[in-house]
Amino acid sequence: MEGVLTNVRMKVHLMLLVLCCFAGSVRAETRVVDSTGTALILPQPAQRIVSLSPHLTELLFAAGAGEQLVGTVDYSDYPLAALEIPRVGAYNSISYEAIINLSPDLVLAWGTGNGGEMISRLKALGLRVYVDEPGSLESIGETLGNLGQLAGTQRQANYAQSQYWHKLSDLRRLYSQQRPLSVFYQIWNEPLLTINGEHLISEVIQLCGGRNVFASALPLVPKLSVESVIAVNPQVIVASGEEQQRREWLKAWQAWPMLDAVKSQHLYFVPASLLQRHTPRILEGAELLCRQLEAARQ
Repeated sequence: MEGVLTNVRMKVHLMLLVLCCFAGSVRAETRVVDSTGTALILPQPAQRIVSLSPHLTELLFAAGAGEQLVGTVDYSDYPLAALEIPRVGAYNSISYEAIINLSPDLVLAWGTGNGGEMISRLKALGLRVYVDEPGSLESIGETLGNLGQLAGTQRQANYAQSQYWHKLSDLRRLYSQQRPLSVFYQIWNEPLLTINGEHLISEVIQLCGGRNVFASALPLVPKLSVESVIAVNPQVIVASGEEQQRREWLKAWQAWPMLDAVKSQHLYFVPASLLQRHTPRILEGAELLCRQLEAARQ
């Protein structure tokens, strides 16, 4: 009888061992849906990651997986540790050979920036590709969570995601219902460029209680004449660009004193790196812009 019981115990033990191993393998598999609606399945968290956009590089660091980056592209300069990562090209021109040589188990791509042709070729080479296309401020938080799952750094990613959404909610509560101000956002001077209502920066303007004066323009990044800006007569002009560009761009508007923004000297600057990269730092830029619009209201 004792031998029978021992045999049963051994079988039960082996069955539990098999079940535990099976459960462990199921838990290790990661499934995430990217911005294109494509499901990406990894047998285990990615340990060698290539990022093809500066904003994705920054997001990966924010999600706690910066050490797993083995390759990135030009202008990936935040945080400082990103400067040490080998380059595989630029966001619009990459070396496929360099990427293959890095043996990545995950490639992060930017939909509109990298383009469909580049992404298709990467997939044709047998690489697992996660495509990001931030369409809203909320989607930045979603991407943080997805990258944490893909890299196996969920705890830090979830914390960063929670902090991001909390700050976004606070800014929306404080500023979105304030008295509206018409805003012209200048992203370049020659040619004169702005953004339309589909651009994420336009959502930031709205978050701050502003109204993008070129929201209805057809191109995502319209090219303008000075006369078209005079015609819409914004109450506030916000310049991006680098420090020296800001001085030149805002000084140039002084030549048009008929503009309400010039009359009131509501001419402001927000660093491009804070608003034009789709990362958690966009809320730093949003907070600065919100305070500027609040000052203009006063």
